[in-house]
Amino acid sequence: MSDLIAKAAIDRKLAEIIGPVIEGMGFDLVRVRMQGGKTKVLQIMVERPEGGIEVDDCGEISTALSAILDVEDPVEDPYALEVSSPGIDRPLTRQKDFDVWNGYEAKIETEELVDGRRRFKGVLAGTVDDEVLITIEEGTIGLKFDWLSDAKLLLTNELISEMLRQRKTAGEQTEPTNSDTKEG
Repeated sequence: MSDLIAKAAIDRKLAEIIGPVIEGMGFDLVRVRMQGGKTKVLQIMVERPEGGIEVDDCGEISTALSAILDVEDPVEDPYALEVSSPGIDRPLTRQKDFDVWNGYEAKIETEELVDGRRRFKGVLAGTVDDEVLITIEEGTIGLKFDWLSDAKLLLTNELISEMLRQRKTAGEQTEPTNSDTKEG
């Protein structure tokens, strides 16, 4: 499992427990984070393999995860469970994300210095083998996926337009046709 999906030890432990449940329901686990504060929040981001997710899906996943987490009881302190979509300016946590979002602006951070820097902002250019390609001012560079500590899309007009287009396309696919309509 990628450290970008589950960074901390508790996140990885939780991902091992909830990952099979989420996959069994037909969804992909995007990210798991236990966030501190007065009340801890277990944030779980999920989506369909083809992208997107609906509010009702999040509710069903939350119910299923609550049951398994109550049985496994991996967290001692009280916490709130939050199941959500990755959103528009989503984290990029799996190598396939860098191919799916090829051509969009992103911010990538590495664990160690690469050519004297850790932060890279530019346009994603896909992947080659185990490297993520990003076009920055100096040109296109490759960063090994294992080097990454954080990556996310940047909110741009192009990204918003693409998300609206996908939503419209998904809506058109779910509207009933004459053959889907039952007459009473």
